[in-house]
Amino acid sequence: MDGILRKLPIGIQTFEKLREGDYLYVDKTALVWRIASTETPYFLSRPRRFGKSLLLSTFEAYFEGKKELFEGLAIADMEKEWKTYPLFHLDLNAEKYDSPQALVEILSRQLTQWELKYGKGEDEETLSGRFAGVIRRACEQSGRGVVVLVDEYDKPLLQALGDDALLDDYRKTLKAFYGVLKSSDRYLRFVFLTGVTKFAQVSVFSDLNQLNDISMKPQYATICGITRQELEDTFIPELNRLAETNELTYEETLNKMTALYDGYHFCEFAEGVFNPFSVLNVFDGYKFSNYWFQTGTPTFLVELLKKSEYDLRTLIDGVEANASSFMEYRVDANNPIPLIYQSGYLTIKGYDKRFGNYLLKFPNDEVRYGFMDFLVPYYTSVVDDERGFYLGKFVRELESGDVDAFLTRLQAFFADFPYELNEKTERHYQVVFYLVFKLMGQFTGAEVRSARGRADAVVKTPKYIYVFEFKLNGTAEQALQQIDEKGYLIPYQVDGRELVKVGVEFSAEKRNIDRWLY
Repeated sequence: MDGILRKLPIGIQTFEKLREGDYLYVDKTALVWRIASTETPYFLSRPRRFGKSLLLSTFEAYFEGKKELFEGLAIADMEKEWKTYPLFHLDLNAEKYDSPQALVEILSRQLTQWELKYGKGEDEETLSGRFAGVIRRACEQSGRGVVVLVDEYDKPLLQALGDDALLDDYRKTLKAFYGVLKSSDRYLRFVFLTGVTKFAQVSVFSDLNQLNDISMKPQYATICGITRQELEDTFIPELNRLAETNELTYEETLNKMTALYDGYHFCEFAEGVFNPFSVLNVFDGYKFSNYWFQTGTPTFLVELLKKSEYDLRTLIDGVEANASSFMEYRVDANNPIPLIYQSGYLTIKGYDKRFGNYLLKFPNDEVRYGFMDFLVPYYTSVVDDERGFYLGKFVRELESGDVDAFLTRLQAFFADFPYELNEKTERHYQVVFYLVFKLMGQFTGAEVRSARGRADAVVKTPKYIYVFEFKLNGTAEQALQQIDEKGYLIPYQVDGRELVKVGVEFSAEKRNIDRWLY
């Protein structure tokens, strides 16, 4: 390996610091200029750690006229005037919201900073009144419209989910505060809000009817994230070093990066983008890992899934939905999909133009296997630190032909099954089987049935092809008979590997696997 290691902007969210520190930068300034050249208020929803804060910081540097920071970038040839505007940057990201007063104090503290520069009216007592007053004075004193940038507008609401009273309090506070952006329109030059979730009930969307939501517009789909072309244009030395470190070819490295970290589509016709956080971290340690997933476990989303009794198999295989059902989150609706999509665990993978329906699936292997692995302790008796152990054993046992050991270990997943099986819990046990076989798919060929006319599960190893059929309150003999009668082995008879049919009997009384034959 030769060459000097270049500076990766991991954790850097300030454009000025990034440019002055000579960090690598994927140039998004052409899009920044296109957006900033209009006077429309904008909203952008993207998952956490996707570059929203850096994007707002880029707008901040642009509207503060810091021309020197943009030398060598696309915008340098586009902007001629480099005017300076009064600018209010409200960052709600790095705060803790756990009481009604917490949000009030944070907003008041920020307003006080702006008022120190532009003054405060004696009759301005409410948060919204103070906000409107300081915007008006900033415009009048500077002779130019005010720029308002709001980072993570929804952070207080997200932290209050699960506490209905606190959520309602925050909603009322923010409804009044953000409503100022409509009433003060004549004093504003530019408004840009970012967040993870588009809450249907917050007035920033109902009152600001001129707000341009660009979250699903194709011309802005790549404003956050890294396209494949940008990856190759910006990170050639890092890609070569990653390939060498992992004893892969350049093409194999790109393919592995694509499988793990690419695949985010924010509208039906846009090219995919890589997760920028995972890309930077791969190049920092030259080791493939689930970097983005590990920084924020989806505990609340899993609780939401269980509360809504959503069938996980549908989520894992892909969800069909129209845009209105996943672009706005309604707290009073028992639908977890909008939050799961907007949090980055699902993305657009297909579009039915005739009916206007989208297919939402996991974006890539990092999220797919990270999410399923995270679910295991919620649906089984296996504790967190045993998941990898169990999974590795499962795969090795089938690779060595040890069906008995595999199914004995699978029984452990159902030990301490907490309730009697009924129609609802039958689905629970099916989900556990489903998770196990899906997770094995990252190490060996494993398919799980999601449609009629196929075996419950098929696992392909270098030496064997296993066809599993599970029976609840049926017999292992009946399961084997079904494999034969339905011809489940026929597609694999010319494969050359040894075919093994496995009939498994699940006892409702014992709440576990009871017998098996093969």
